[in-house]
Amino acid sequence: MRHPQFEGMRSDKKAMNVHREKPKAPELTKKAAAGPEFTHLDKIFFPKHSYTKGDLIAYYTDMADYILPYIEGRACSMNRMPDGIGGPSFYQKNNEHLPDWVPHADIFSDSNNADLHWIVGDNLNTILYMVQLGCIEINPWNSRVTRPDHPDWLVIDLDPEGVSFNRVVDVAHTVKEVCDEWKVPTHPKTSGKTGIHIYIPLGAKYTFEQARMFAHLIVIEVNKRQPKITSIERNPEHRKNRIYLDWLQNREGQTLAAPYSVRPTPDASVSMPLHWDEVNKKLKPSDFTIKNTAARLKRTGDLWKPVIGKGIDLAAILKRLG
Repeated sequence: MRHPQFEGMRSDKKAMNVHREKPKAPELTKKAAAGPEFTHLDKIFFPKHSYTKGDLIAYYTDMADYILPYIEGRACSMNRMPDGIGGPSFYQKNNEHLPDWVPHADIFSDSNNADLHWIVGDNLNTILYMVQLGCIEINPWNSRVTRPDHPDWLVIDLDPEGVSFNRVVDVAHTVKEVCDEWKVPTHPKTSGKTGIHIYIPLGAKYTFEQARMFAHLIVIEVNKRQPKITSIERNPEHRKNRIYLDWLQNREGQTLAAPYSVRPTPDASVSMPLHWDEVNKKLKPSDFTIKNTAARLKRTGDLWKPVIGKGIDLAAILKRLG
């Protein structure tokens, strides 16, 4: 009991008839272990609006049908914030002591020279288990554990360094302009923070190296058209006051916030898929939060379905480009 409060003496039993309760039978304990056991649901995770851990769990429970198609079969990294956005945080990829019911996969890590024990986001209980551990956002791989070197999508992450969000919108449309000319479908979403993510469906037909090289071609062309406000320099010191065209997200083991994932911001913003005509100067990263996402999805449905669809014909595109 963290904060006990005296409410009065119980009147239904005499004191001599009250005994220590015994643990439940083992079979009931096993049944209860089929999902996470929640604690500290009243803990404030977002102080500005007093949103709690319980509010976060309720959001992911309501949004499960929308989020799960984009994390099923994918390893997930955990950015744990057990005391909410104002407390300390740490990333965790290797999970050595998972409950038996949590889906997982051992994936070899070159940097660690060992297998890492990854959580695999196969169901709602897996999401809720991560939230119980303090995860505000859900960060899946671009590929599934069954084909770890074949991503389902390519992503270009527009990451501003001291640049207004309106300029990010401008650059997003330059990406679309290039891709439209190359007959490449694009699907934008807010990052939930200060950037925009632009996805291209691949259908798991190409390797990460192929995806990364094609993303590199796109950002080189975008940088040519927007040289004053964009950069493809990896070193942050060399891209101050620029929008970084991050094409290196297309590597095995890289993770980004899933569509409809909450982000650790004061307003509990959500990474929201968009129609391209919504990517305009009226758009703000804080437009979509855990409080209005459900109402929006009733109007729009899931705009992200094409991202896990058939995928582009990369050979045909490169042939057209010469």
